[in-house]
Amino acid sequence: MKYEKLAKEIIQGVGGEENVASLVHCATRLRFTLKDRSKADKAKLEKTEGIITVKESGGQFQVVIGNQVPEVYSAIGRVSNILNDAKSGEKAQGGKKGLGSVIDVISGIFAPLLGVMAGAGILKGLLLIASNFGWLQTTDTTYTILYAAADSLFYFLPALLAVTTARKFGGNVFSALTIAGALLYPSIIQLKTDGTDTHFFGIPVIMMSYSSTVIPIILSVIVMSKLEKFCNRVIHESVKNFVTPLISLAVMVPLTLIVFGPFGVYVGNAIAKGLLAAFAFSPLIAGAVLGASWQLLVIFGVHWGLVPVFINNIAVYGKDGIKPAATASVFAQTGAALGVMLRTKNKKLKTLAGSATLSALFGITEPAVYGVTLPLKRPFIAGIIGGAVGGAIIGQAGTQAFASGAPGLLTLPIFYGPGGQGFPGLIIGITTAFLLSAVLAYVLGFKDPIEEEAGASVAEKPAKDQERGGASDKPGDLVYSPISGTVVPLSEVPDPAFAAEAMGKGIAIEPAEGRVVAPFDGTVTVAFKKKHALSVVSDKGAEILIHVGVDTVKLGGQYFTSYIKEGDRVSKGQLLLEFDVDKIRATGYHTVTPVIVTNTFDYAAVLPLQQGEVREGEELLRIVGSEDQA
Repeated sequence: MKYEKLAKEIIQGVGGEENVASLVHCATRLRFTLKDRSKADKAKLEKTEGIITVKESGGQFQVVIGNQVPEVYSAIGRVSNILNDAKSGEKAQGGKKGLGSVIDVISGIFAPLLGVMAGAGILKGLLLIASNFGWLQTTDTTYTILYAAADSLFYFLPALLAVTTARKFGGNVFSALTIAGALLYPSIIQLKTDGTDTHFFGIPVIMMSYSSTVIPIILSVIVMSKLEKFCNRVIHESVKNFVTPLISLAVMVPLTLIVFGPFGVYVGNAIAKGLLAAFAFSPLIAGAVLGASWQLLVIFGVHWGLVPVFINNIAVYGKDGIKPAATASVFAQTGAALGVMLRTKNKKLKTLAGSATLSALFGITEPAVYGVTLPLKRPFIAGIIGGAVGGAIIGQAGTQAFASGAPGLLTLPIFYGPGGQGFPGLIIGITTAFLLSAVLAYVLGFKDPIEEEAGASVAEKPAKDQERGGASDKPGDLVYSPISGTVVPLSEVPDPAFAAEAMGKGIAIEPAEGRVVAPFDGTVTVAFKKKHALSVVSDKGAEILIHVGVDTVKLGGQYFTSYIKEGDRVSKGQLLLEFDVDKIRATGYHTVTPVIVTNTFDYAAVLPLQQGEVREGEELLRIVGSEDQA
C-alpha cells in the first residue's frame, strides 16, 4: 500500500497521467518523458517521503527512488494506465533535438535491461572465476547449463533490444522480435560462417555476425516503426493488421542485412576502436580521466552514450578495457560518503551518509552523490580526485571487463578473466579510490549542517555558521539584485549543476524584463562570447556569476545585447546586458536566471534576503565573512 500511495503522489507531481509521454526505470530512477514540463511540481516531489531527489537530464524528468524503484514502478502500473499506453516515438521525444534526444533514446532502450543484465553479468563472472580456479570444468554439463543462463541475454541481445526499441518508438513488438530473430536465424548465421557469396535479387549482401550486437537492430526497429505508421495510414482498415507486418518484414529484414547491419557493426567497431586507442596510447591518463569524470557524466545523463560501447566491446572482443576505470569513480564517491559519515556531528546527515555508503558499495550511488557528497561539494571533489587516482591505477593495470553489470562489490567477478590478469590492479585501484576519497572528504571538511532549534531566525545563522568552522579572512559583502522579477530557489532551477549548488550558493530570478545591471561596484572578470552569462567580482572579492536562462548558450548570442567586456570597471546599477525575454521563451528555453556566488567556500554563509517579487537594485544576497562572525 505504501508504494501505491507514493505512486499516486508521483503521478500527481509530474502533472498527472495525461502529462506522461513515456516512462521507464533503471536501477534507482523513474525516467519520465513529459509532454509539458511546466505542469510538473519538482519542489513538491523532492519533499515527498520516499523520493531521494528529482533531476532533469537528457530530456528526461528523473525521480530518484533508490533500491525500491521496481516496486514503485509496478505500483504506478497498478494505479494508472501509464505503463499500458503505447506512445509513439515522436510523442515520447517531446520535441527534443540534438544530444538530449540521443541520450533520451539510448537510456529508454537500455534502462529496462540493466537489472537482468547485471544479474547475468555477475553469474558470468562467477563462472569465469570457477573455471579459472578449476572448481568447474568448461566441459561439465553443470557449467554448460549455468553458462547458458548467464550468456543467453548477451547472445540474444538483439531480440531484447528489439522489444525495448519498439516500445520506445511505438512499433509492433512482435514484428521487431521477428526481425531480430531473422538476424540470428541458423541459416543466416551459416551464410556468414561458410563465407557464402550472398546476394538479394542481385544486390550483394555483406554478411555479419549479429549475436550480441547493438546498433543494427536499434536502427532497424526505428525505421520499422516509421514504416508501420506510414502503412497504417494508407492501408485499408480491413487488411492492415496483416499487410503492415508483411510489408515490414519483407522490407526490413533485407534492408537490415544489406544496409543497417554492416553500417551498425562498422560504426560500433569504429567507436570502440577509437576509445581503445586512447587507452592504448596512455592507459594511465585515459583511466584517470574516466575515473574522475564518470560521476559527472552520470549527473548529466550523458554516460548512456558509453553503455553501447561497453556492450559492443564485450560482444566483438570478448572483453572491455574502458568500463573498469569507471568503477573507481563509484568506489570513490562511496569513500567520500564514508568520510562525511565519520566527520559530521549532525545525526540526520550521519544516518543518511551511512546508509548511502552501504548502498553505494553495491553500485547504487545516487543517495551518496545527490544526498551527501554533491550538496556538500568538497566531499564530491574528494571523490573526483580519488576516482582519478584509482582510475589511473586500473587503466595502467590493463584491467578488463568480461561481462556487463553496474560497478559494485557484487559485480567484481565480471572483471576476473583468464589467469586473473589485471584483477589485482582493479582491487588496488578501487581500494585506493575508496580510502583516498574518505580521507580527503574527512580532512578537507565541509560546512556541517547544524541541527537548528525550532524557531531559529536568519539572524542566528551566522553564529551557527561560526560553529561549523568559519571561512577565510575575506570580508562580507552585499549583492544587489541585477534583475527585476520573481525570486526562485536554486533547487527549482531546471539544471542539475545549479540546482545542486555545484557552482556555488545563491538564488535565481525569473525575469520580468530583459535587463541585467551590475550587482555592486566591481570588475567584469568573464564576459561570455555567447552573451548569455557574465561574471563580476566586487571590490571586496565576492565573485558573482549571472547566467541568463538554462541552455541559452545554444542560441549563440541571438536575442542578447552585451554592453561590457572582460576587465571593465562597473558601478552598481550600471546596465551590463539586455535580452529579449519573450523570444527566448518562444524558442523553448527557460529564462530563469541563477545569481551564484562562485567562491562560496571563501565565506561562512550566503543568505538570501528576498522572497517573491524583487526589483533591480534591491538587496538580494548577504555574504557572511569573517568579520561578521567576530
